[in-house]
Amino acid sequence: MALTEAQVQKLNIQFKGIPPEEIISWAVKHATTPVVTTNFRPYEVAILHAVSGVKKDIPVVWCDTGYNTPKTYKHADEIISKLNLNVKLFVPKQTTAHRDAVMGIPQINDPRHAEFTEQVKLEPFKRAMAEFKPDVWFTNLRKGQTAHRDSLDILSLSKDGVLKVSPFYHWNDTQLDAYLKKYNLPNEHNYFDPTKVLENRECGLHS
Repeated sequence: MALTEAQVQKLNIQFKGIPPEEIISWAVKHATTPVVTTNFRPYEVAILHAVSGVKKDIPVVWCDTGYNTPKTYKHADEIISKLNLNVKLFVPKQTTAHRDAVMGIPQINDPRHAEFTEQVKLEPFKRAMAEFKPDVWFTNLRKGQTAHRDSLDILSLSKDGVLKVSPFYHWNDTQLDAYLKKYNLPNEHNYFDPTKVLENRECGLHS
């Protein structure tokens, strides 16, 4: 789906306050190769439930860094089974054991942190995008997560021109808690992203 920035801005005005399911239905209708990405962090189940409810067989791209907590892995298995997700798993080319032996998890101010982030997250993600070549990318970006994400909206264009659709962009945690309760969906707050370290820091996928 090829849209200009002006068209995206116009649609964002129209979509404000519209239920996520309607936004998803619109995007799916106009998409050729849609995907949804996830890392199974808190509240990810909402976007997975909403998108798979509209398009059951949509590819669910999971770039697993190898550093998730045991609770996150169990949570992921539960959601995958509950929603019968069409998960496409992408992992780093290096094993976690290998990386731990030669690098570990570098601190933010360590020059090796950029290399680490490339290995565990950016390279697997680029590989996934190259394989699926999506024209629509569903994600659970929300306002208030980071300064960069505050500059986005329900619809935005990636640096490669892919239409990113964030149906829950204007929702807060309270609203999402109500959504999860309504549909009896599990949530898990025990989550760790080694590439961010700080909660409000970008990892590079969306910037």
